[in-house]
Amino acid sequence: MVKAHYSRYSIHLGSTKMYHAIKEIHWWHGMKKDVAEFVAQCPNCQQVKVEHQMPAGLVQEIAIPLWKWEAINMDFITGLPQSRHKFDSIWVIVDRLTKSAHFL
Repeated sequence: MVKAHYSRYSIHLGSTKMYHAIKEIHWWHGMKKDVAEFVAQCPNCQQVKVEHQMPAGLVQEIAIPLWKWEAINMDFITGLPQSRHKFDSIWVIVDRLTKSAHFL
């Protein structure tokens, strides 16, 4: 069970799907109960449960700007090594239409 659940390709589908996947290869008496108990102890499975997810909102259309630099996005890159002028951050400004960026 551990090998099947924590393999590189596992995506924590929950106890029912894990039970059916393992049942194709192995079976033992009380297997469904064992799988359910095992999955109940997995932190990843508990986080991805549907009841722990926020409901999806309506898709919002993103307006495409008509002109360069009409709409921009900005962010800061912080925690960099200090420059000779004692700066440790970069202000990033990106044009939404052309994706060209300025780094200050």
